[in-house]
Amino acid sequence: MSDRYDVIVVGVGGMGSATVAELADRGVDVLGLERYDVPHGYGSSHGITRIIRLAYYEGPDYVPLLRRAYERWNDLEAEHDRKLLYRTGSIDAGPPDDPLVDGSERSCEEHGLEYERLTAAEIRERFPGYDLPEGYEGIYQPEGGFLVPERCIVAHVDRAHDRGATIRARERVLEWESTADGVRVETDRGSYEADSIVFTAGAWTGRFVDDLADVLVPERQVLAWLQPEEPAHFTPDSHPVWNLQVPEGRFYGFPVYGVPGFKFGKYHHREEAVDPETMNREPTREDERVLREFAERYFPTGTGPTMRLKTCLFTNTPDEHFVVDTLPDRPRVVVGAGFSGHGFKFASAMGEVLADLALEGETDHEIGMFACDRFDRE
Repeated sequence: MSDRYDVIVVGVGGMGSATVAELADRGVDVLGLERYDVPHGYGSSHGITRIIRLAYYEGPDYVPLLRRAYERWNDLEAEHDRKLLYRTGSIDAGPPDDPLVDGSERSCEEHGLEYERLTAAEIRERFPGYDLPEGYEGIYQPEGGFLVPERCIVAHVDRAHDRGATIRARERVLEWESTADGVRVETDRGSYEADSIVFTAGAWTGRFVDDLADVLVPERQVLAWLQPEEPAHFTPDSHPVWNLQVPEGRFYGFPVYGVPGFKFGKYHHREEAVDPETMNREPTREDERVLREFAERYFPTGTGPTMRLKTCLFTNTPDEHFVVDTLPDRPRVVVGAGFSGHGFKFASAMGEVLADLALEGETDHEIGMFACDRFDRE
């Protein structure tokens, strides 16, 4: 005999915890399945801090969903005993006419967001941790900041538990199948049935959804925390979160928070597509060299001794936009994946979207750009 639920959610990280919480809040009998601990450090929803920003160079179409995410993070924080979202401001900077800078400004203009376009000298004067090349410019938007991801997951799981959800950690999904009246899931501990299923399993999602296996590409990332030589330059009050386009690539970073060190990383760190089961999770000297050389050039007062190096995972799509949809031929199967290194900030709103799709097969949120059938596979 199998236990029966309304919805099963596979993966209880950033997106999955929000989805389980939202479904439980609606009175749905929901089961969340997580193969590791809740929270854990093997996927994409860990690392002490995650950027949140409204000035979205990836495209203005994201901004309405971001505004909803801010509202939902504030709601969650109001019922939690610890702070989840810290506002530091955000800076998106690069050479003149760079798509990062212009895209950030376009999102601000189209949605009436408060912002300033600053020169490199103006950024350095106001925020002395930054040392950007002459001629560079940046968009400063005051509502940007960071979330505390592990704390956010705990808050969503606490909400889910309070509303009656069942969450089973350290239980690995082995296989699943569609049935005449829903789905059946087999784990290493039991068998479960439900009317619908939501896959929020990050880098493992392609293993469960064959149709998307070639679309969802896991990538190894490495983050560094370096001891600042001028600590006052890297506090949350003096160091906005940032994205920076330079000849070495596109980098992102944070003020000091939670653990010692100024945190930053490089998008597509060393362009290593990996199997999440077998990837090297121990950072190497080469990983450290890539990051330290960048910091010495652009954040010179932040490059004291290395305090910490950690790996994580991106799950990239070909266009680096998300996959959030029901499967075309299986409307009871919902996917929230392919967040391509910029998804965690959306988790609070994505819980609503994925719950809508699981229960109704559609949502009022604008998610057309995330359709799973948009990729040309000829």
